[in-house]
Amino acid sequence: MPAVTTPQRTYRYLRLTLAGAPVALLLAVVFAMPDAGVLPTVSHYFYTPARTVFSAALIAAAACLLALSGRGPARVLLDLAALLAPLVAIVPTPVEPGEVPGLAVDCAAPCVPSPFADDLGNALLTYLVVAALVVVIGVILGLRGDVALRAAAPTLATAIAVIVAVSSLWALAPAVLFASVHLVAAVAFFALIAAVALVEAVRPDPEHPPRPSLRRAYLVIAVVLPVDLIATLALGTVAEAPVVFIGEVVALLLFVAFWLLQTVQKWSSPDPSLRG
Repeated sequence: MPAVTTPQRTYRYLRLTLAGAPVALLLAVVFAMPDAGVLPTVSHYFYTPARTVFSAALIAAAACLLALSGRGPARVLLDLAALLAPLVAIVPTPVEPGEVPGLAVDCAAPCVPSPFADDLGNALLTYLVVAALVVVIGVILGLRGDVALRAAAPTLATAIAVIVAVSSLWALAPAVLFASVHLVAAVAFFALIAAVALVEAVRPDPEHPPRPSLRRAYLVIAVVLPVDLIATLALGTVAEAPVVFIGEVVALLLFVAFWLLQTVQKWSSPDPSLRG
């Protein structure tokens, strides 16, 4: 058996961590259910003791996505997903009175209740500063020749666009930001993962192509994940059952499945990047 290199070992662990992060999140939700019950969405468990693991799992996933984005068509998609995951983690979904047992909601319409709303300023400022630092470091590395600036340019431009959009909304329409950014970021995040699965299915890396069975599995994920998102959004407002909760669980499990497939495909690859 050939020796495992340090980069191979590192990327194996990163992919396994990325697949494990949603599992940890779902376990935290399960452990919160005896007291909180089945809430309308997975995101509502932010207001339960599952909050710490909820946010930590998403931040960990963002870091892993950034490290694994690699090169090629999937690079910008995964880098953008890495930018969106922290927004899902730090900006909670609005809730209505009575939706979360024991939570005091000081508004009649859906909102982010106090004291959670009071923490958003600190969290958003930290997010924007860290994202800006990542852009600056990326530009410096590109100018130094440590990374190909032309290849990194779409990612840097996308990051700047996200930073400008979030900071502008925060400054000009904070109510709109707090009411919508969690949902928009979450839906976009899973849509991006579906797009990456489609890339792996129809435009695989010619140097390290997936087996036909893996390509078919990627295609299933690329189709089922958007269907799940559309069905969840369409039925979530009209069905009495916790449709959104179920749809989110399905999306998280598909995310886990994608990264397990990536782990299998890239396990012995001498070039462990996502796209060679």
